[in-house]
Amino acid sequence: MTDYRKLFDLSGKTAVVLGAASGIGKASAEALAGLGARVLCADRSRDGAETTAAAIRAAGGDASSAACDAADRASVMALKDAALAQFAAVDIAVTTPGLNIRKTLLDYTEDDLDRVLNLNVKGTVYFFQAFGAAMTAQRRGSLIACSSVRAVTIEPGLAVYGASKAAIGLLVKGFASEVGPFGVRVNAVAPSIVETALTAPFQQRPDIHKLYAAHTVFNRWSDAGEVATAVAYLASDAASYVSGSTLFVDGGWTGVDGPPTGLTALARPA
Repeated sequence: MTDYRKLFDLSGKTAVVLGAASGIGKASAEALAGLGARVLCADRSRDGAETTAAAIRAAGGDASSAACDAADRASVMALKDAALAQFAAVDIAVTTPGLNIRKTLLDYTEDDLDRVLNLNVKGTVYFFQAFGAAMTAQRRGSLIACSSVRAVTIEPGLAVYGASKAAIGLLVKGFASEVGPFGVRVNAVAPSIVETALTAPFQQRPDIHKLYAAHTVFNRWSDAGEVATAVAYLASDAASYVSGSTLFVDGGWTGVDGPPTGLTALARPA
């Protein structure tokens, strides 16, 4: 019988997590390390990446840190080189950084557009190019990017951000078709509302915080760890036949038509 527990075990695997200083990236680095992987934590903030790595080491894991600007191709290539120098081969590569400038399309400046697309779209391409090349050469590996429910459902002020996240889903599909013959898998996770330092300002607006929570079937925000477990699944051999997919970790956001309008509970039969 298949040892299903072993399929999720990452012992002996190596991983790079870009965006590891906070939020989903931090939780992903912790999850991968917790399942046995050796993790290189990278972030534009080297201090932040090292804080995550130090916490992993303190918990008994194996982690190191590096600085990397996800929007800069040379920086991403340097991260790949550093990872290969440390590990010789990279089994798992995860990129989570993203930027949202909430403005209507008519108000978007050229600088706004460049900043969002450079990080969200071009940054994903750079990451795929760097680590995809390494993985095709070694003929194995799992690449994981970060999309969003905003790739498929939108609200005013999010058109450019949503378009960039939709682009990530198509980059995943296209790149999966190109590197699949080399044994490389490419996927993405798509969270909805996650309690992180970046979304902390919503706590100051209880009305908005509750409104967004009501878009989910659980009527709550998620924890970054709940997204990280999906990352860990896609990284593991349990997902060996999964590629070109975007896994929605959205609390049912995309499965329901907005917040409830009056019905608060289902009547149960006696």
